[in-house]
Amino acid sequence: MNPNLQQNLIQRVAIGDIFRRRAAISGNRTAIVEQRCENDMSLTYKELNSLLNRFVRAARKVNLKKGDRIGLIGGNSIEYCIAQYGCAKGGFVAVPVNPSLNPNQISYILNHAEVKALISDDLLCDIIREIMPDLPDVETFISLSVTGKEVQAPFVDFTAFFEGQLDNEIEDVIINDRDIYEILYTSGTTADPKGVIVSHLSVFLMSLTNIIEMELPRKANMLNLLPSFHCAQQTFAISTLHIGGKVTIMRAFDPEQLLKTIEREKLEVLFCLPVMYRDMLDHPYIKEADLSSVKICVYAMAPMDHRTLAEAIDVFGADFLLGTGQTECFPSTNTFRPEWQLKKKGNYWGESALTLDTAVMDEMGNLLGMNQIGEIAWRGPNVMTSYLKDPEATAESQRFGWHHSGDLGYFDDDGLLVFVDRKKDMIKTGGENVPSIKVEQTILGEPHVEAVAVVGLPHDRWMEAVTAFVVKRKGSELSEVDVIGLCKKKLGGFEVPQKIIFVDELPKTATGKIRKKIIREKYSGLYD
Repeated sequence: MNPNLQQNLIQRVAIGDIFRRRAAISGNRTAIVEQRCENDMSLTYKELNSLLNRFVRAARKVNLKKGDRIGLIGGNSIEYCIAQYGCAKGGFVAVPVNPSLNPNQISYILNHAEVKALISDDLLCDIIREIMPDLPDVETFISLSVTGKEVQAPFVDFTAFFEGQLDNEIEDVIINDRDIYEILYTSGTTADPKGVIVSHLSVFLMSLTNIIEMELPRKANMLNLLPSFHCAQQTFAISTLHIGGKVTIMRAFDPEQLLKTIEREKLEVLFCLPVMYRDMLDHPYIKEADLSSVKICVYAMAPMDHRTLAEAIDVFGADFLLGTGQTECFPSTNTFRPEWQLKKKGNYWGESALTLDTAVMDEMGNLLGMNQIGEIAWRGPNVMTSYLKDPEATAESQRFGWHHSGDLGYFDDDGLLVFVDRKKDMIKTGGENVPSIKVEQTILGEPHVEAVAVVGLPHDRWMEAVTAFVVKRKGSELSEVDVIGLCKKKLGGFEVPQKIIFVDELPKTATGKIRKKIIREKYSGLYD
């Protein structure tokens, strides 16, 4: 063997190796479980590793080679996990796609990434069929049989794809630590989505970092409810598998079903959006649910109001913590630890992860001291390699040798990072800066509010008018006067919204982030 290749094989850091090691150490332990149509489906580590080996051989049989891109589009499922981790083991590059995107966005991503094979839920085959003429480079279409829908050409059934393949280890896949693990695409709310190149090293190191930062119990049982195409859910699932734990898959959120899943599977680690915790707390079944197995509750994507947090800590009897990160900086970058949860009020991101540096920086690249607001920046192995085919955007995001997050924040007197707002969401009104998130947290303190988004809208006098869009809880008679009155008690005069607009729902991404750009565009003429 070539000495350089031999050295790479000996010293390599590769995600696919996790599964071979786990199969050897914890072969008979359950790795993944999913309830589907009232029946549990599960795989042991030995079974999972065998399927990954068969996946690699099947991919090679259709002429896919190391470095080729394979698109993945679908909901959470055991089959999706096999495809995603099979790509890692074979040195193929996974391109996870948000299934809620429109067909034009899906075809853009698949073409931009130069995808050669596409693996999709059987529910999405009809949509994929419509855009096939726009996908000239895709040669292989594979359907994940998650609903049992009949597979028609040119799709190949996922099970048939494996047929006849050997399951022993494949030793000739040489993977370097900086080889591409996957290409993740940003939301593209202001332009075409950007492809973020993520290395094996980034994901591998952060999976270990999360184990330490969250103090994950060995062989932990982790919930996999948020979308598997998103980096946040990916990182916690891989961390769990890295220590021989069990990943419990759910395809959709239902508060009662989740509470019953906690009981049935004796879940130890939950990863949910704040609104999901609120919905569980408000569900009648919470009074009889056995939550004694839960040890750690992670939340992310949005702030959790103090009322919900305090109630959740009491009811679940678990440690709550916030994890942060972004597509370009594989999570978690910062952790707001349990001991600070009810002591610190504000949108805290907390301590920097042990494998990277967190800084607050001004526009000239100077690092700022305590209580000085600037842009949050990171430096470490979890930072993306680059934006795919976009050197200008890459250079802009990595000015002064740091990754620029686009978020504003500061360190408090205890050295904890506080998030102020997205740079683009900071409202400039009458010469003052108003963090939209500060107003949102105030309004979320009202028990009759289910969700809120605060934006600045064009105004002749104030430049931008603080405006709140509120979703009331079912049956509530909350009025604009009520919300304005609450804000006047808690906020400065210039921070109080000019108007409260009640809406039935807020536009969101698949991971629960509110799409403020859509709100700003729709209501841009409100004060004309």
